[in-house]
Order: sequence, then structure tokens, then C-alpha cells
Amino acid sequence: MDIGKLRSETPGCDHVVHFNNAGAALMPQPVLDAQIDHLRLEARIGGYESAHDAADATRDTHRAIAEMLGANPGEIAVVENATRAWGAAFYGMRFSPGDRILTANASYASNYIAMLQVARETGALIDVAPDDEFGQADPSGLEALITPRTRLIAVTHVPTNGGLVNPASEIGAIAQRHGIPFLLDACQSAGQMPLNVDEIGCDMLSATGRKFLRGPRGTGFLYVRESLIPHLEPPFLDLHAAEWIDASRYEPHPDHRRFETWEGNVAGKIGLGVAVRYALDVGLGGIQDRVEALATRLRDELGEVGCTVRDLGRRKSGIVTFTHPGIEAPPLQSALRTRGFNTSVAVPSSSRLDASRRALPPMVRAS
Repeated sequence: MDIGKLRSETPGCDHVVHFNNAGAALMPQPVLDAQIDHLRLEARIGGYESAHDAADATRDTHRAIAEMLGANPGEIAVVENATRAWGAAFYGMRFSPGDRILTANASYASNYIAMLQVARETGALIDVAPDDEFGQADPSGLEALITPRTRLIAVTHVPTNGGLVNPASEIGAIAQRHGIPFLLDACQSAGQMPLNVDEIGCDMLSATGRKFLRGPRGTGFLYVRESLIPHLEPPFLDLHAAEWIDASRYEPHPDHRRFETWEGNVAGKIGLGVAVRYALDVGLGGIQDRVEALATRLRDELGEVGCTVRDLGRRKSGIVTFTHPGIEAPPLQSALRTRGFNTSVAVPSSSRLDASRRALPPMVRAS
């Protein structure tokens, strides 16, 4: 990769040292330009008219995401954020008393709250797979929890509070072997590593644009395998997601549209597509290699200055969480910010199962 070129195309590099890509990355100039150009067009000719003229650009966002995931454009819904994407898939399923949802310790708070809500309202049960000796979800332990009532496997690929990478493809093989839908939260993995839905074996995948893909805030996407789409009906439908047939009947569309809504941020959608194309042009394999090398170096050097690195996993991502023996995470993060270093604080409530099990305090997260 031409690091000098990439930095020159990232305006933020002139102002900060940005270790907060797991929060919101610095957008490259082409992504910024694509959004501003469309907003100027909206202001000049009108919102509906500019959306009409930009229809091919927004369609290309679906095509670009599909290319990145090894999917078909009709399997890609572009939505407002990753939580909206994940919820459209999860709440589109139907659970009954005694049905079981199988997840892992690294579950993200928003996802687990949704599972608890559905469990409370339907009588479904939540099973949590054990971790292996590396701290990641243990595929054999997960498989041992499968019962005839297991309706869904829902796993976070890369957690918000640490560097581990859960063995998604091994879990996907188990899901396929048992014929159980597999929903993968790729919010923190999309953009920092290659993702292929067939190789992973997932039936649904949710992600955001603002993190490692370096796209706009307020954008996300959902992949749903074509064969599964007819079996999911999200709780929120509009005239874009479904067709009103007559006074007493409607039909959800048979493709990605059933997970979307009519109104949206057109400039953001265009920017998301440009961000995905930018990542594809750079090469996700090269991005992954560099991210892992930088994260390994950071972990080593943090240890040398007396910090405790809290990351688990046999394979680790670009998220590095750590604590300092004499300074709590919030003031340390604030002090770094005053010196031009962007980080964030990983709080226990964002990944409650893992944090409680390991008695984790708030940690500085450098990504």
C-alpha cells in the first residue's frame, strides 16, 4: 500500500493521530467529496430530483457491498446503521416459547438487549456458548448446546471491547451442518479484513459504514441470503419494503427492499458506496495485514511502558484495549485527546457478559 498517498487523501491526518476507527474512522477525501457534491446538488435542484439523478450511484452502493461480501446486490439492504441492520434480521424472525437463541460471551450490548427483549416477550431462551482457552467462542462447546429447538445462532465477529476475532467460519460450518440460520455481527470487522459470506457460512450479516470502512456516519448495511429472505418479515414495513395490494392485503418485496425504508440519507448512501470501493481498491487483504501489524506493535509497546493489554483471542484484530496501573481510563483518554491522540473508553456495559466474567474495569480502546 502507498501509505503516503492514503494519508494525503485523508484530511484528518493533518490534525490528529486517530486510534478510534472502532468508533468512527477518518473519511478519505473521495468519500467526503461524494457526499458534499450530492448535498450541493440537492440544494441546487431539489431532493427528489437529485436522488433520481443519483440513482445509479446509490445502486452501485449495493453492488459494491455485494462485491465485498461475495453476495448478490439483491441480498444487500442499505440502512441507517448496524443496529438497524441487525434488528431488521433478528426481529424479522419468529420465536415461540421454548425456542432457543445461541450466542457467545462477546455479544454486543444492543444485540443482547434485543435477545433479552424477545426472550421476555416470547418465552424463548438464550444459550451462551463457552469460551476456549484463547477467550474466543469455542465452536465445539457451541455445537454441544444446539438442541432441536435452536432457532438462531447470533455471534459478534469482533467485539467492541477487545481485539479477539471469533472463529466465524467454524461457527458457520456448524450452523450449516445443523440447518440453523446464522446471524453475524460484522460491525467491527467489515473494512479491516476480507469477508466472504459463503466462506463464513453466515445467512445474515450486519455492519456499519462509519468504522473501519471509513464511510459516513448514519449508514449501515445488511446481507440476507436470498433463500432466507422470504422467511423474514421485519416488524417495520413501509411502501418501499412492501406493496399495498388492496384494502386488506400487502406483500413484502422478495429482495433487499423489505429490510429498507423509502426515506434515507442519499448523500450518505453514495458516500458509503465510495468508501467500499475505496477499500476494495486498496485491497482488504493488505488492509488486514497492516492493521494487524500495527495493533501487534501497539500491544508490545504498551506492555513495555507498564500498561496491561486486555485483549483475548488466538487471532487478534485492530482493536487494542488496555489499562494503566495509575490512571483510570476516562482521564487517560482525555489526556491523550489533549495531546492529539484520539482513543475511546470501552465500558463494561457495552459487552456485559465478557466484562462481568473477567471483572473488567473501563479500558482505553485504541483502534
